[in-house]
Amino acid sequence: MIFLKTPEEIATLKRANQLVGKTLAEVGKAIKPGITTIELDKIAEDFIRSNGATPGFLGYGGFPNTLCISVNENVVHGIPSSYALKEGDIVSVDCGTIVDGFYGDSAFTFCVGEVDEKVKRLLKTTREALYLGIEQAVEGNRIGDIGHAIQRHCESHGYSVVRDLVGHGVGKDMHEAPEVPNFGKKGQGVMLKEGMVIAIEPMINMGNKAVVFEKDGWTVRTIDHKPSAHFEHTVAIHQGKAEILSSFDFVDEVLKNK
Repeated sequence: MIFLKTPEEIATLKRANQLVGKTLAEVGKAIKPGITTIELDKIAEDFIRSNGATPGFLGYGGFPNTLCISVNENVVHGIPSSYALKEGDIVSVDCGTIVDGFYGDSAFTFCVGEVDEKVKRLLKTTREALYLGIEQAVEGNRIGDIGHAIQRHCESHGYSVVRDLVGHGVGKDMHEAPEVPNFGKKGQGVMLKEGMVIAIEPMINMGNKAVVFEKDGWTVRTIDHKPSAHFEHTVAIHQGKAEILSSFDFVDEVLKNK
């Protein structure tokens, strides 16, 4: 079942998602060679709780931490650990919050120090694809229009789109209907309606689209160990233009000043 949100519920969802954006910025301030991913996780948990909210991922389905932190060939759902980031790594940070019973969900892939230009292009293309998908997220369009825009952009640059993982509805549960694939055909799939709230999250690989699930039961990595990028926004469906409830503005400000 797809739950349509009232304007009041969307306002609460926006508060939850804005806090995710601010949390990602706090994590971004600390990202540098030598810091461990578990240290980043602690920064996020402390910041979320200090803002009167609850970490959305911690304990969700048994997940043990506040952040999903996925480095290099890890696509999503990486578990924070004693791994120390290295110069040239890329790191996807996926964060969730709960504010007044509603979830926020957004992700950003960061560079650690100086990163290879080929990898930076992967990140740039993935972020561009996210916004191209969002442009299609309007009342009267269909889910396939979003996926088609993302797939066309990424594949035209020689990258592949992960098929095994998709975006999703967001509300009182972090994963609601409908599923939002990052591939598809125009005019196919669920019709988008005013009040729907969805997370659009391209997961794009430099190499093969195939992924494997690691033995920890969570981490998903590329089958060929090539890098993967991940960017995610939660958006509300309206007529004419989607409302982006999450934000990269806080992150971009931090990165500009680093």
